[in-house]
Amino acid sequence: MIKVTRLKGSEMILNCEMIESVEETPDTVITLTSGKKFVVEEKAAEIIDKVIEFKRKIHTGIPV
Repeated sequence: MIKVTRLKGSEMILNCEMIESVEETPDTVITLTSGKKFVVEEKAAEIIDKVIEFKRKIHTGIPV
């Protein structure tokens, strides 16, 4: 699970296992495997970093 910020400033928690794609158009659009799309403030590189951090935490058991 990663925390992202919608364009209007509200935060949401997103299941990163459900992310199908992330694109910048120029806004960052996250598309889930269900087809649902979210426009967020974070850049694609930030989303990638958040997913890597989450997976590292899960697989190593070491808090990041």
